[in-house]
Amino acid sequence: MVDILFFLSDVTGLTVTMLSAFIASILLGIISGILGSFIVLRRLSLMGDALSHAVLPGVAISYMLGINVLIGATVSGILGAILIQFIIKHSNLKTDASIGIILSSFFALGIILITKAESGADLNHILFGNILAVTPQELIQSLVLLVAVVLVVKLFFKELLITSFDPTMSKAYGLNNTFYHYLLMILLTLFTISALSQVGIVLVVAMLIIPASISYLWVNKLPHMIAMSSILGVLFGILGVIISFQYDLPTSATIVIVGALTFALSFFLSPRNGFIRYPKKGPQS
Repeated sequence: MVDILFFLSDVTGLTVTMLSAFIASILLGIISGILGSFIVLRRLSLMGDALSHAVLPGVAISYMLGINVLIGATVSGILGAILIQFIIKHSNLKTDASIGIILSSFFALGIILITKAESGADLNHILFGNILAVTPQELIQSLVLLVAVVLVVKLFFKELLITSFDPTMSKAYGLNNTFYHYLLMILLTLFTISALSQVGIVLVVAMLIIPASISYLWVNKLPHMIAMSSILGVLFGILGVIISFQYDLPTSATIVIVGALTFALSFFLSPRNGFIRYPKKGPQS
């Protein structure tokens, strides 16, 4: 992978650092576009935020035990999702309250573990990331995750579509809603881990939600929404890297701001919100 990066650097004239940042932005942009579409449709945006914070204790414990971060963070993220569903099922609390409890508790526990344990982990790096410091191994990890996400969505597209739009009908068809819910949660956790070092825990949810929300304002079909979200995710990443290089700004935050400004523009211009009335096409003679 290192040889490929140096070769592409010679061909494009870009530095290896900037080239790696571009590749990372493209990979994460596509993944966030695919997963974010399902998260937005299922009204699980807050769940995405919760899982992005729930992986923090797993990251800390992985550093402490000297094991692969992927293992600890995955276990921690899935445990957070299970606890949220357990609280919702066995109490009168609303979903947002249950998510808020787990989000804040896991996040606080992770901060305590990282700051008190001699793990060598940089809390700022985990919270905010640094896409300019992405390693070839992390690029490979993101590529593998992209392939896995595409395969899972391709294999279970109809099931994910039905369970996202009409859970009641999907039950009538004999589909296991819980299985597909946790399948998405596993993919979401893996995405969070992959994006951890690049955009950080705090900003990863923005990468998931903003492109998908913009697409939701403009298109009506899920395949179109996924395609548009992925394209927007890539564009926001590339533009954010370029602007941050040009003006010496934090790259991850710049990517999010580019997306947020685009969302603000789409919010007022999209035909779905009705702020601007577009002329209807009449019958052609």
